[in-house]
Amino acid sequence: MFEFEKIIAGILQGVFEWLPISSEGIVSLFSNFFIKKVNPVDLSLVLHFGTLFAVLVYFFKDWIKVLLYKDRFLFWFLATSTFVSLVVGFPVYKLINNFVIGNFLLLITGIGLLFTSFFQRKKLKVKIEGKRLAILTGVLQGFSVIPGLSRSGATIFGLSFGKFSPPEILKISYMMSVPVVFASSVYLYLKDPTLFSFSFEPLIFSFLTGILTLHFLIKISQKLNFSKFTLIFGLLCIFGGLFGFFVR
Repeated sequence: MFEFEKIIAGILQGVFEWLPISSEGIVSLFSNFFIKKVNPVDLSLVLHFGTLFAVLVYFFKDWIKVLLYKDRFLFWFLATSTFVSLVVGFPVYKLINNFVIGNFLLLITGIGLLFTSFFQRKKLKVKIEGKRLAILTGVLQGFSVIPGLSRSGATIFGLSFGKFSPPEILKISYMMSVPVVFASSVYLYLKDPTLFSFSFEPLIFSFLTGILTLHFLIKISQKLNFSKFTLIFGLLCIFGGLFGFFVR
């Protein structure tokens, strides 16, 4: 029989994973008050495994192209950004593990997205391409290991400097998360295998909710022009940063 608190935790992960508000912070906060049998941070990290499968299923055709090397650009972009993320993220995680710093960086990301929106409206474009863009987004994703800093917010900001439409930005941003989340999930499993058996219910709901909200967000991004899209995500980043400062 499903436990209501675990279901809510899974739903929260499935919704907030795609938004530039730290899903780890939201789920950890909820778990700290309502789920006492497991470390709240560990649970929030495990639930990323559910949304990982949502990305795999939703972008199944794109993953096939990547694995068969039919989409060379995306293959090398993901490979480069993942390598950079791991190189940057591991030492950052060891040296800096502070919610305040993460919330500050989230505010900076939000302000950056607001500037991006302004530049788009004024037709001022700063474009970065190829390996430089992969390195930039990889670095930003690496820094997102800091608690409170949204991975999706940071990578969407970086990808906004490329020649991508809003749906393409979301697709690449979310596909970038898969290798990194998989690596962290393996680490957590080796650390404590019981975490995954305990988290069975919320994993199911994070997966199901994740697919639904991911589809909704992609459809919305297709209807918005780029400046409005980055404006909305910028405001969400700022809200997430302020929320993190006042609710800890």
